[in-house]
Amino acid sequence: MKKRALITGITGQDGSYLAEFLLKKNYEVFGLTRRTSTPNYDRIKDIVDKISLIPGDLMDQQSLSYAIKETQPDEIYNLAAQSFVPTSWNQPVLTGEFTALGVTRMLEAINSTAPKARFYQASSSEMFGKVRETPQKETTPFYPRSPYGVAKVYGHLVTVNYRESYNLFAVSGILFNHESPRRGLEFVTRKISHSVARIKLGKQSKLKLGNIKAKRDWGYAPDYVEAMWLMLQQDKPQDFVVGTGETHSVEEFVKEAFNVVGIKNWQDYVQDDKKMLRPAEVDYLRADPRKVNKILGWKPSVDFKGLVKIMVEADLEEVKNK
Repeated sequence: MKKRALITGITGQDGSYLAEFLLKKNYEVFGLTRRTSTPNYDRIKDIVDKISLIPGDLMDQQSLSYAIKETQPDEIYNLAAQSFVPTSWNQPVLTGEFTALGVTRMLEAINSTAPKARFYQASSSEMFGKVRETPQKETTPFYPRSPYGVAKVYGHLVTVNYRESYNLFAVSGILFNHESPRRGLEFVTRKISHSVARIKLGKQSKLKLGNIKAKRDWGYAPDYVEAMWLMLQQDKPQDFVVGTGETHSVEEFVKEAFNVVGIKNWQDYVQDDKKMLRPAEVDYLRADPRKVNKILGWKPSVDFKGLVKIMVEADLEEVKNK
């Protein structure tokens, strides 16, 4: 019997990589997709005929129960969210509905429809926000600095609550920043890699950025979806911080990206844009990955320079072919 997995957010960066990973593990893969007039299946175009898409929405309890009943999954991965931090200030209520209450709706649907299914919730290092200790581990107190971070804390804690209240196999992965060529163009890493490719090919003159001093723990997304899967293969449910344990500034990312295309005087191309600053900044995030290393045996396969190189080279190809 093939194992069955249901993924929300399957058309996103993590969802598409996770779907590919599970197909290689011989899973039957189902993806929950919202009804839109123009479906965006770009990231899953190579596997769309190997997976089954089910209509549903984290805003709609009934649709989640229906999707679980129809698919009878062994594992459910909740990767859907309003995931872009700056948008969460413009749409704080929607972010809460989707990123916080959406988790509760999903847990309710699991508890009433498939209580034996194993559930993975995508938590975020943004929950640590104004960090209380460095590096950040599973027991570090949360201090979110955006409506997105606040909503993620709710989703995280309600997952703990359902695990303890109803004995569900429900876990959260507190993933630090993980990037790839499939990252949306609005995210700073992809904005950098795409702009650098365009600058190298003479299609753009400047790269506009906000706070280039902000530091993050950056990894490669395909590595991180393996950690999600490993969490659901354990004997008992527990939460894990997933990251590299290294931190690099946005400025370092920029410098390395220009380095990949052989441009040394990167400062000449970067423009400061105050409009891109956040109302409340998260200055420094660095994971303490000892628990995930020890219990899951997980380690990243791609380092910081390798990640930047993968992204810039992919964007050079894409921009050339446009």
